[in-house]
Amino acid sequence: MANNRRMVVLRAVVEDYIRTQEPVSSGAVARNHHIDASPATVRNDMAALENEGYLEQPHTSAGRVPTEKGYRYFVDRLATVVPLTAAQKNAIRSFLAGSVSLDDVLRRSAQLLAQITGQVAVVASPSLARSALRHLEIVPMASTVLLVIVITDTGRVEQRSIASRNAPAPSALASLCDGINEHCHGFGLAATGDWLLERAASLPTREERVFVATLAQVFHDLANQERTSNLYMSGTNRLTHGDGTLRDVAPLLDALEEQVVLMHLMGNLSEMSRYTTRGSVGVAIGSETHTPGLLNASVVSTGYGHSTSGADDGADAAPVAFVGSIGPTHMDYGTTIAAVQAVAKYLTEYVAREEGGGEPHDSGGGRDDGAAHGDGAARGDDGAQGAAGDGGGAGMAE
Repeated sequence: MANNRRMVVLRAVVEDYIRTQEPVSSGAVARNHHIDASPATVRNDMAALENEGYLEQPHTSAGRVPTEKGYRYFVDRLATVVPLTAAQKNAIRSFLAGSVSLDDVLRRSAQLLAQITGQVAVVASPSLARSALRHLEIVPMASTVLLVIVITDTGRVEQRSIASRNAPAPSALASLCDGINEHCHGFGLAATGDWLLERAASLPTREERVFVATLAQVFHDLANQERTSNLYMSGTNRLTHGDGTLRDVAPLLDALEEQVVLMHLMGNLSEMSRYTTRGSVGVAIGSETHTPGLLNASVVSTGYGHSTSGADDGADAAPVAFVGSIGPTHMDYGTTIAAVQAVAKYLTEYVAREEGGGEPHDSGGGRDDGAAHGDGAARGDDGAQGAAGDGGGAGMAE
């Protein structure tokens, strides 16, 4: 039972520190929380938690503060989701309903998440590698230049120019597009490229084979391209004009500039969260991010949208992108995770409408500065996971 009480004490210390950013004393814990123990007993529990690495004492006369290990245990086992209010949910719905394009809805989502959490929000545009073909158009632009317009099931519109000295006649182009749209609708972009290569091999003339092979390469390039510009970020101005709660702001700003690193980190977290409790999120705390500029920060991320492109039969659909929040290690994890989940839910609904044949939208990328129940929050250390109740989190010494 002493172990159970220690968990209650740890929760109290973490929650109080998140609220005040001041070291927490045993007297404050005994006074402010319903713990059936004397201040002396609470003090002994806090000393034991310090010995076990969950708390630390910054000054000899001060109270204790959580360590990275303490935050990890809190997130994995003790934190509680704080549901958004009906007013907040309606505000999300109304704010995003005013979007006029995929680009707009992603920008608005980042703005909204930053506003709710008071932290940096990051939203990625849908992955082309996980998008399927909804519609193809090829438009002659000049005698030797054609514009290829690819509309995906996730609402992205990609345009590429190709040069061809022997382009098919307009009627032949229309017939080719009709055939591709009929046969490859719902195919992944890479699979569409593969199908075009097979078709090219059977065409009668060299000019036709070269043109269709060139078109196939467009699809393969789209599926494989690095998408370093398709991040939507909001709230970075809070780091320099806020209350100074994040130490080492300059390294953090540098980390936010490394979009490839962010996409890898947050994408991995959202992937890992698929294998924890349904609907959970990935959380990386401090050193778990493996990013020097984020050593004093935590990252919360989850996927949105569902792609069946390339998935095995019966396999869970992979998310098409991620949405997340970056803040101090003493962030309000419950509120942050609930907000990330709520925004991801509405983005998933938006993508589902696109898959159902909504109006195509332009897609781009940019930056706009304009407790989650811990059961199953994935952690950011190379695939390790923690889940409440399954032994996957940090262990508490008996």
